[in-house]
Amino acid sequence: MSLTHDAAPSPPQSTGRRFRAYTTKHLDELTARAGLGEGERLAVRAVATVLPFRVNSYVVDELIDWDAAPDDPIYRLVFPQADMLPSADVSRMADLLRRDASRSEVNRAANEIRARLNPHPAGQMELNVPTSGGKDPLEGMQHKYDETVLFFPKQGQTCHAYCTYCFRWAQFVGEPDLKFASSEVDHLVEYLHRHPEVTSVLLTGGDPMIMGESVLRRYIEPLLGVETLESIRIGTKSLAYWPQRFTTDPDSDGTLRLFEEVVAAGKNLAFMAHFSHPNEMAPDLVRQAVARIRGTGAVIRTQAPLIRTINDDPATWASMWRTHVRHGMVPYYMFVERDTGPQDYFAVPLAEAYEIFRGAFAEVSGLARTVRGPSMSATPGKVCIDGVAEVAGEKVFVCHFIQARDPELVGRPFFARYDEKAVWLSDLEPALGASRFPHEQEPHGGAAPRIGAAHP
Repeated sequence: MSLTHDAAPSPPQSTGRRFRAYTTKHLDELTARAGLGEGERLAVRAVATVLPFRVNSYVVDELIDWDAAPDDPIYRLVFPQADMLPSADVSRMADLLRRDASRSEVNRAANEIRARLNPHPAGQMELNVPTSGGKDPLEGMQHKYDETVLFFPKQGQTCHAYCTYCFRWAQFVGEPDLKFASSEVDHLVEYLHRHPEVTSVLLTGGDPMIMGESVLRRYIEPLLGVETLESIRIGTKSLAYWPQRFTTDPDSDGTLRLFEEVVAAGKNLAFMAHFSHPNEMAPDLVRQAVARIRGTGAVIRTQAPLIRTINDDPATWASMWRTHVRHGMVPYYMFVERDTGPQDYFAVPLAEAYEIFRGAFAEVSGLARTVRGPSMSATPGKVCIDGVAEVAGEKVFVCHFIQARDPELVGRPFFARYDEKAVWLSDLEPALGASRFPHEQEPHGGAAPRIGAAHP
């Protein structure tokens, strides 16, 4: 549906407020609003010296229930918690803040803590970065699965607000060595021409929708001429954190015209929307934004991780999936919190994650059962926990690879010993007498190839 068509969804009449970001310099004032005492506020600021914090006026004014803070799920979604890091680390950083230590001393201490938090999980730096001619790494790109390349636009490496559990937190802490980013879209296009097996490009970050229409266009337009490319995906939380991007922002109409051009060029435009809680769908502005995006021919798929204290119950997920279906979006993934950052704080055990998924899945219609999960994006691939069963007298997790670094593993079931405390693939052990998991075998008669070598 063209935006110039008489029946196209029209933007709301209110122009809304201009975007305003709040950062660490506003943190003390905002946490005081949540009723935190002086000591608690200092501990939160200490955590924010290590992990990134950013929120905006829409989230603060429209999404957070301040009467329920600090227990409100959206508050917990965006505001650091005092116990997200080990107490010794929090005390160390709080002491530096208390005595007004130099910025270099604070950064040095913060970097020591960050290094212990697995800033780039699942082999992103070592295994996923492709090369040019088998030699020089291509900055701002990842190629883990044959069909899909991830691209990190340089101007899209921030977000309208940061999630406290974000597995890409390392993109936002100001350390160049921890950051993926590139402005060289020509390198991406050349790579796609050399690798016709790649049928999908995912623009990610950060959040590509932080970019204005003219900048976003510079990255997307060159992809439209790549014949072997079937789909362009945009990974974004903008629908939840700043729906004005598609309704009242000055370039909202231009952005939607760009989406139309992608569809007109014969590409599937997959808008990968990140919703963590039903409350993010409550404002009517979100539903208006969803209607306008869908009006361009784009498909909106929804995904989020399962996060302790925010969405760790079946009713929350069932409500969220039903709402998404009602507004024409496609439930896609329930992820497991990744092994990075404050994983110990947010992770839900796999056994519990499966029960939450199963409970929610049972409460929705078939149209919402497009969702997959709970899924771990681990080093060998996306591992889904399909269930818990007893096989040959042994209690096991039944698993399979939704996607895999080694394509031969995709769709193959395997079994892991049941462990009620396990939160990640590395916590699991092979079951039924096996000494290794399938992904620990040597594929195709040899050692597993490095992605950089496999995709020169």
